[in-house]
Amino acid sequence: MTAADLRAMLVADHLTHAPGVWDPASAALAVRAGHRAVHLSGAAISATMLGRPDLGFAPATQIADRAATLVPALGGVPLLADADVGYDRPENAVWTALAYQRAGISGICLDDGADADRSAARIAALAEQAPGVVLIARARGRGLDETIERCRAYAAAGADAVFPADLHEADELGPLRAALPGVPLVVSRSEAATGRGRLTGTELAGLGVRLVLHPLAAVLAALRAASLAYRAIAEEGDAERIDRMPPAALTTLFDRPAATADRGTDKIDT
Repeated sequence: MTAADLRAMLVADHLTHAPGVWDPASAALAVRAGHRAVHLSGAAISATMLGRPDLGFAPATQIADRAATLVPALGGVPLLADADVGYDRPENAVWTALAYQRAGISGICLDDGADADRSAARIAALAEQAPGVVLIARARGRGLDETIERCRAYAAAGADAVFPADLHEADELGPLRAALPGVPLVVSRSEAATGRGRLTGTELAGLGVRLVLHPLAAVLAALRAASLAYRAIAEEGDAERIDRMPPAALTTLFDRPAATADRGTDKIDT
């Protein structure tokens, strides 16, 4: 799939969920589960490659390098990747997007900064000079009104979709949708986020959300499973009581279906 395919998802009349992946094995599992898009987050890279919390440690070069190793396991499923650091000026942002594109990344989740005007200038440069990469502009305003203004500016600068990072509730997304009719919205279901209640997929779609990111759900599940296995080995000498993927399934994990195949019919029992 190309950036055009990802853009088609953003203007579709339904929701797409993009789970987090971080290596070829997790990428292959996401494809086998039937997902049509996946997400490589800075938080996942920080945790699995650097052993650090998500504090902006993962530069664009490291994310591009990791993407290049997992893209072959995706079988054409588009990959979105975070861009959190290393793009202070418009020319830096363009370099990042082109490096991502060479690595096989279809879309970039571009973080903004304190200066919304500078962020809009980066977005305009990307839209003009790197049209082969879908641009999702993250907006972090101080309150609802500033977030709406940032999202409006970023959409006007050429972003394919806007990502109001701190808005999760219907009474926040509703005014944003009204202020930006026709602009696709992206939200994250990060495990670190808090809120009064979780909106259903139907509710999110009705509020203009077209893409939901799940950056750490699989990472945390994998680490939890690994911790249980390590504890069992330490205490009992083996991990027989731990639910695990059958060894035979591991050998077929990367025997992936074609990109045009019916995903969801060729799944691994984990």
